[in-house]
Amino acid sequence: MQTMLAQAPARTDALHPYRVGEIVEGKAVGIGRSALYFDLGPQGVGIIYGREFLDEKARLKNVKIGDLVAAKITELENEDGYIELSLKEAGRELTWDTLKSLKEKEELIKVKIIGANKGGLLAEIKGQQAFLPVSQLSQEHYPKVEDGDSSRILQALQKFMGEELEVEVFDLDPKEEKIILSERSKERRKIKEILAQYKAGDVVEGTITGVVDFGAFVKFGGPGDEIEGLIHISEIDWQIIENPSHFLKVGDRVKAQIIDVSNGRASLSLKTLKEDPWKEASKKYKKDDKVQGKVTKINPFGAFVEIEAKIQGLCHISEFGSRKAMEDALKAGETYPFYIIDISPEEHRMSLKLQSAGSPAAPNASAEKPEPDKTPEPETKPAE
Repeated sequence: MQTMLAQAPARTDALHPYRVGEIVEGKAVGIGRSALYFDLGPQGVGIIYGREFLDEKARLKNVKIGDLVAAKITELENEDGYIELSLKEAGRELTWDTLKSLKEKEELIKVKIIGANKGGLLAEIKGQQAFLPVSQLSQEHYPKVEDGDSSRILQALQKFMGEELEVEVFDLDPKEEKIILSERSKERRKIKEILAQYKAGDVVEGTITGVVDFGAFVKFGGPGDEIEGLIHISEIDWQIIENPSHFLKVGDRVKAQIIDVSNGRASLSLKTLKEDPWKEASKKYKKDDKVQGKVTKINPFGAFVEIEAKIQGLCHISEFGSRKAMEDALKAGETYPFYIIDISPEEHRMSLKLQSAGSPAAPNASAEKPEPDKTPEPETKPAE
């Protein structure tokens, strides 16, 4: 009650007419079996009764004569001449005002975790249920689960049940009664300070702390200034990678190059520190060349074909007309003859066409044309 009173806006003009929806403060002057009466000064007497009284009975039982209470006006004058008040509505409004203030000031608060689901953690703040998404967990608490297995993510999140976490109000929607929390605020401030020491192009050494389906996390930096960066799956190696765990394990020590520092995050690359195989490929392969390639994967848009280690091309589905025709012609793991119909080493891209039986020449190659028949045509004489 005292908290509500402290948060309630003080009235500067006691004779100013009250309005429905306004939060006012009054002194308890009477307590009945199912009603509580308040002195609202020159404006009259307020009352909490009926359903409002029953809903808040547990809180109102501690109110004594002379106590000051903040409540919200729901009716200016009922049939008995009283100003009807709601403690519940006042509490709700003051709670959301408090949450809005916390968000604007980016204040850190401690909340107790009361539940978990596959998307994140549930907490309670100011009597309201709030949600802490997985994406807003600190790097320390983020569930680094291989292959993004949802059941294992849930198991990892359930370990926080009953714990207190330091968070900030990240987003609010009073109408939807939605509160989104973030644990990364404090971390973001520290990371921002540390990242100021780095720039794109710097080479760092660190330890793999987690391997997931979209890449790997690596912790780098000096003692007390360690932060985690992400090596995206596309930055692990020059070859196409299906499963990062086949290349990296937790605890591995790696050297990586920072390729981007933005939005409080560091993006790292392993492959930029390796020789780009496409540089040599540009010398070895040309458009219209015939090559042997092993089909490594068939997707709805085409087939990936390995020409040599770390050099793959794509045979697009348009070369077959339909997926069925493509799958009839190609099998994963098998080797076939192809033509290079386009190559762009700078973009690490090679387009291929399957060489069909009985077509020895490249599709764009200039085939020899037969010499024209030089036998003179017989003269045709007009009929006499």
